[in-house]
Amino acid sequence: MFMSGADYRESLRRLKPRVFVHGRQVDSVADAPEFAPGVAAIGLTYDYALRSDLSDLMVATDLATGERTNRMLALHGDSQNLMRKLEAVRVLCRQTGCAQRYLMGDAFNALYQATHRCDADQGTDYRSRFLAYLHRAQREDLAVAIAMTDAKGDRSRRPHQQANADVYVHITERRPGGIVISGTKAIVTSAPYVHELLVMPCRSMTGEDRDFAVCCAVPVDAPGITIVSRPAGRPGQPAAQLSSRYGQSVAVVMFDNVFVPWERVFLAGEWEHSGFLTTTYATHHRHTCIAARAGFGDLLIGAGVLMCEANGLDPARKPHLRDALVELIKIVEGFYACGVAATVYGVKDPAGNFQPEPVYANIGKLLLATQIYDMHRLAHEVSGGLVVALPGPEEDHNPATAASLAEVLGGRPDIPASHRAAVARLVEDLTASDTGGWYSLISLHGGGSPEAMKMEIFRNYPLQDRAQLVETLLDRGVTDDGSGRKLNAQPDRCCAEGCQVPEPVEKVVVPLPRRGGKGS
Repeated sequence: MFMSGADYRESLRRLKPRVFVHGRQVDSVADAPEFAPGVAAIGLTYDYALRSDLSDLMVATDLATGERTNRMLALHGDSQNLMRKLEAVRVLCRQTGCAQRYLMGDAFNALYQATHRCDADQGTDYRSRFLAYLHRAQREDLAVAIAMTDAKGDRSRRPHQQANADVYVHITERRPGGIVISGTKAIVTSAPYVHELLVMPCRSMTGEDRDFAVCCAVPVDAPGITIVSRPAGRPGQPAAQLSSRYGQSVAVVMFDNVFVPWERVFLAGEWEHSGFLTTTYATHHRHTCIAARAGFGDLLIGAGVLMCEANGLDPARKPHLRDALVELIKIVEGFYACGVAATVYGVKDPAGNFQPEPVYANIGKLLLATQIYDMHRLAHEVSGGLVVALPGPEEDHNPATAASLAEVLGGRPDIPASHRAAVARLVEDLTASDTGGWYSLISLHGGGSPEAMKMEIFRNYPLQDRAQLVETLLDRGVTDDGSGRKLNAQPDRCCAEGCQVPEPVEKVVVPLPRRGGKGS
């Protein structure tokens, strides 16, 4: 079943989650002004799937079910489907800033891999449970929020060492019919206006942390769940050209002895598999984040071009504007190209689905995370000072000031001052408002901090291959000791003790593209 955006809103009205925003409880999230931009953003993922001109992007044939489903819920059967996901998310986010619903697809693909691995290793039946849940989510066209990042408490301590165990979600009781969980997830995107919450571990666990190694799906209005949320975007603010229409909520979700039936449990104490689930989800999600921020970058580039025009300046004739725009384009398309590379070199998992190549996916996410501030700066450079000097939109309708402001704040005579003001306010909304600052921060830390990406790049990059390549090129008399690493046969040539074999690191073999085929 494919829902429309209107169907999605109506489905939210049938739910009764316990949600607080601005210090008060919300009766209906579908009708709360604070969440309207977020509901509209996710609603677009439903409406776009019904458009015939976008069906190739927004509708997929699922790997596991063989059924047509919303692209946001699909398992990726090959690199082409990975590419379609990348393109679909970019299209959605150039309209909404952040479409949010794509997180569930990232989690579904990671769970497909993790449950297959856990079942093979420990004889569990998580895969069949997950597939039943996946089929239901696709059949009912659900929106699912990913509850992954725990509150964490004292960062120097592991979960089982925390003074307050509830800073991590954990199993408090195992019953014949299911488990009981308590704890706190601190950064849950779109939590107030979804149908379900998918709880996932946020790190590798140890045997002592086994109760914290839990993954399960919970209805958003299950007894014992409290959601304390930020509003989505800047609802009701006239100057918010984009974020008053489309926005994103992030919430703290507290679980207080929430019962979860076994059929909704996909990990319950198998701590050895928590790290794989976490890093696999991170690879899928960082790959998708690349497309999301490329869509956001499209908005900045377009706004920059329109501001130059409204200011009466031609970037082709003004080198400083041309250079700034090219730099902005280079950043956006540079990290997006990493997403494309991660797609082309995607790896088929033993579970059967395709995963983005992890080095390229993490490099792309690291680039966007650290260059988002440069993107804002470059948008400011090409836009000029009107972004910060422009009076509020209330003055547009003030009989005492509106006419005078329109006369003096215009740019090119053939472009109305109102148009110039609207573009300036869009730049302000995206880069210089509280929402703009929030986008910077979530781009930096969303999907993991830059340090997490660096760790994955270092862990997966074939460093030993590169070292062996250079040793061979140096041609200094090398032999193979059987360890797979070339060693210096003449210790006194470069140092007194000779070269030592470093500790081996896990490596990824990146296949070369085939000539003449697709993707070559």
